[in-house]
Amino acid sequence: MTYRPFEIEGAGRPARWLVTCDHAANTVPPFVGGGSLGLAAGDMARHIAWDPGAAGVARALALRLDAPFIWANFSRTVIDPNRGEDDPTLVMKLYDGTVIPENRHADAAEIERRLNRLYRPYHTALAELAARRADTVIVSVHSFTRQLQGRPPRPWHVGVLFGADERLSRPLIDRLRAEPDLCVGENEPYGGHLPGDSIARHAIAHQRPNVLVELRNDLIATPEQQETWAARLAPMLEAAVAAAGI
Repeated sequence: MTYRPFEIEGAGRPARWLVTCDHAANTVPPFVGGGSLGLAAGDMARHIAWDPGAAGVARALALRLDAPFIWANFSRTVIDPNRGEDDPTLVMKLYDGTVIPENRHADAAEIERRLNRLYRPYHTALAELAARRADTVIVSVHSFTRQLQGRPPRPWHVGVLFGADERLSRPLIDRLRAEPDLCVGENEPYGGHLPGDSIARHAIAHQRPNVLVELRNDLIATPEQQETWAARLAPMLEAAVAAAGI
């Protein structure tokens, strides 16, 4: 099968929503290190290589919203699609205590090659999908690990990340916090957005309503858990759009 750096599902679905998953896969393309970054299989299964469970939630959520779904088919350790091209963490050499051997000597030419073959095709396709309607709303699905090495456990079940544009994030946070069983993070476990990241490029730069949802990955480990979260989030997102009047 021919390798593709991204996949699109439901391109013809009519909803104004666009569901994205930047860290959907832990794939290392065959033209990068012969398909290996020199990491053990256990490390490639960890959050350092992808967002476990996020793609399953995003896929199920897109179906419930009747929306297109686009996901990147390369590991964040190869090149991170949720970073600006000039971000120093675009190609990580060390992540959560793990050295990434194939990246230790990745020079400017190698980074440019990965940009051209992976990062840029994904963002071009995402831009085209986002532009298909004038009223597109972007929801980006990510997951986070319960505990980084040497750090205390994270208490949140779900986090909502946002920058200056709170139109959709604020009413979604309100609805999540109304759920008695949830610990909800506001710009947790990460803060806001980074210059040049996916939301900055495809939403903020075009004044498109947007939200980035972070789910704790142990809560979305199975297809059943992923479907449950999609079923929970879809009506909240629709209600948040209505409350925001966007």
